[in-house]
Amino acid sequence: RTCDQLRCTACDFRVSLFNDYIWDQSCDYLFFRNNMPELSKLRAKMIKKKGARAYACQCSWRSINELTDLQTDQQLRWVCGKH
Repeated sequence: RTCDQLRCTACDFRVSLFNDYIWDQSCDYLFFRNNMPELSKLRAKMIKKKGARAYACQCSWRSINELTDLQTDQQLRWVCGKH
């Protein structure tokens, strides 16, 4: 199970998640800074992959292929935005 209300404490953006997608390896900070949260612009660097999930805020992004504890990633500043 994953929180669907994640928020980034670094950029103060809500973390978007996309089921069955991963991010293209060419993604960079400026791509997300300029295109979040517009899905139509983000699709340019999304790759369809069944069972995966793509996460992104305005300053960080991750592609997850298997069960992963995001709290162990010291670079992420994502917290539950409360329910």
